[in-house]
Amino acid sequence: MSSGTDLLLWAFVALAALAALALVASRWPAWAKALLVAGVTALYFAADRALDDTWGWPSKGGLPERFVLLAAVIEEPTRQDPGALYVWVHALKDGKPLRQPRAYKLPYAKDLHALLEEAMKKVRQGVTQMGSAEPRRGKGTFFNWLRPGSDEQQMKIRDLPVPQLPEK
Repeated sequence: MSSGTDLLLWAFVALAALAALALVASRWPAWAKALLVAGVTALYFAADRALDDTWGWPSKGGLPERFVLLAAVIEEPTRQDPGALYVWVHALKDGKPLRQPRAYKLPYAKDLHALLEEAMKKVRQGVTQMGSAEPRRGKGTFFNWLRPGSDEQQMKIRDLPVPQLPEK
């Protein structure tokens, strides 16, 4: 564990200890104690979900709008496993890469498999690949925008344009 996650762990332990002390030593009404227990429990699950993103597990959320493809791993479906596509991308904002790359887990799709396989061939040849993820039009229900993910996104990948150097 890193020092940041250690600190967060100890902060949560201290909060739980204070909550236990409040439950035992206070003269609070029962409803307030129950609210304290529910609040600390909810905080635990919220922190666990937030820490999942910091520990290097791939995000199951949607891909960034524009990105540079760094790597892809393809797990084809079997009878026991539905398969998955893991991509490592560097998000682009205003034409510049963000500070750190991110891993994403996408559900397996044959067309996306072929697209990523072709893109990785070009990456191995030294051709940088730029991608975009746009919301799919006309698929699913009206509420798809509430839960972004690769099911609701259409990915396109192309060669990154070669930068033009100014004349001397």
